[in-house]
Amino acid sequence: MQTSIAKLKQAKRIVVKVGTSSLTYSTGQIHLRHIELLARVLADLNHEGREVVLVSSGAVSVGRSKIGLTERPKTLREKQAASAIGQSELMSIYSKLFGEYGCDVAQVLLTKHVIEDPQRKENAITTFNTLLEWGVVPIVNENDAISTEELKYGDFGDNDSLSAMVACLIEADLLIILSDIDGLYSADPRTNEDAELISEINEITDDLLQIAGSAGSARGTGGMITKLTAAKTVMAAGINMVIANGQNPTIIYDILDGKQIGTLFKG
Repeated sequence: MQTSIAKLKQAKRIVVKVGTSSLTYSTGQIHLRHIELLARVLADLNHEGREVVLVSSGAVSVGRSKIGLTERPKTLREKQAASAIGQSELMSIYSKLFGEYGCDVAQVLLTKHVIEDPQRKENAITTFNTLLEWGVVPIVNENDAISTEELKYGDFGDNDSLSAMVACLIEADLLIILSDIDGLYSADPRTNEDAELISEINEITDDLLQIAGSAGSARGTGGMITKLTAAKTVMAAGINMVIANGQNPTIIYDILDGKQIGTLFKG
């Protein structure tokens, strides 16, 4: 455990994934207080000398809110269009808020084909490394406007798996997934009051996958299954991962201080 704590404290290159439920209210409107605090924390880590990549969901939800849709788009073409609108809006907000804390950001939109094609993969790695060398925070999402497979089925398995792919791509030290739950429980805490938080995981077993279930939130598409899939990916690459509640983004400081927060998946 001591070694794990030391690795968390020493993490230099960090990927932070934030879900739709952490970026928006239940009404679908943008949760500006959460986004502002997230930008402040990540900009602060950047100033500290850490290299930070943000994988951000929320484009479809923000796009829906922007044009006044009362519910989540159902057809593929509507999701693509809402994503295109929302991604622009999200980047505008991120650019403004990070800029207020003296930190530049860059948009990086990926598709599965980038990861699968050796040349495109190498180009992506080069871009990430250059941005991080310049002290810029890359903000990553899947290119939903053209990558229809993700909107249909989950090309990366929601942005949880995308964040794992990015962590492996840039050889990160740590992946932090901020969710609307405190971590992995022994049972579903929403329906079982005896559910206990599991603080540390060394291996993704079939039993854990069964515990996880597959339900996502009303505003997002990911559930605990996609998070365990992400954990399996990064653990195999020797990367630590933490699932924690993202209601207060300052929890990232506690994670990097080595405090027992959420669930740690040991790489």
